[in-house]
Amino acid sequence: MVKKIKNFFKKNILGIIIGGLIFGTAGVYAATYFPSYNVTYDNTESGLSSTDVQGAIDELYNECKTPAMGGDGILEKVPIVTSGDGLYKDEYEDGKYTYKGGNPNNYITFNNERAAWRIISILSDGTIKIMRIESVTQLVWDSSNSNVWSRPSTVNTYLNGTYYNSLTNISQNQIINNNFSVGVQPCGFVVEFEYDTSILVNNENNTKWLGKIALPTISEYVRANSNKELCGTLDTLNDGYNYVTCNQTNWMYGGEYWLLSALCSSQVFSVSDTGTAQAYGNNNYINRQRNDIHPVLYLSSTVKITGGDGSENNPFVIE
Repeated sequence: MVKKIKNFFKKNILGIIIGGLIFGTAGVYAATYFPSYNVTYDNTESGLSSTDVQGAIDELYNECKTPAMGGDGILEKVPIVTSGDGLYKDEYEDGKYTYKGGNPNNYITFNNERAAWRIISILSDGTIKIMRIESVTQLVWDSSNSNVWSRPSTVNTYLNGTYYNSLTNISQNQIINNNFSVGVQPCGFVVEFEYDTSILVNNENNTKWLGKIALPTISEYVRANSNKELCGTLDTLNDGYNYVTCNQTNWMYGGEYWLLSALCSSQVFSVSDTGTAQAYGNNNYINRQRNDIHPVLYLSSTVKITGGDGSENNPFVIE
């Protein structure tokens, strides 16, 4: 009898496999195509909130799916806007998105500092550029009267030495070396270009510095403003009649702090306590003035976005 059974399976094994596949597929298809109707799901043991089968399936899927990474994770959560506070498609650099407005939902937790950082922009490769809201110290831009960031300047040395070493190991691994725009705005550009923002961006991008931590640029400060009509260029932003209004539509406004950008051979841009952006006209100021320092860095495109909506009370969470 055992021998007959073995012979049967030996001769008919292919048919059994095919039949199993057909009926198995049909069962899955039926379960998918004909979902349970008016079936209540008992969620008391699972801890899920859904009381219907499909809702429970969706909820489990959302819990178990792999979190989106880098800038893609932010873009999945955040709508692109064209006015008011929010995330805009950048008009000066392809594939880039920039946060604008007085208080957009761009808060993020980094280095175990909840909502202490804010997102400046998301790059086309998925890296996320962030800025610390509160100053970490006050320094002269460069004690040797140089406006060359890569020299390195005093602030450069501090940020990529003492400050970087103070970060947690996890945070250090989340930072990537990236190219910061350190191109100098040429002498006389104020008259020639009338502070055209596209010119600011192009000049900044002419020279790059590869490193971990730097400062915000002059064009980033201008681009953070959602009121383009009144505050869309340095000229209008610095206008004595406009700057109070411009302060209310720019989340990067707050205190007097150094920027990364230089002008001519001896000047460096700074945000003033009134919100205007100025280039100070002699090296002695660079050597003497101690302004706030707001670190800026790039988060890897492989960081996982695991929660949050970007608001101050519920900042984006990364791991």
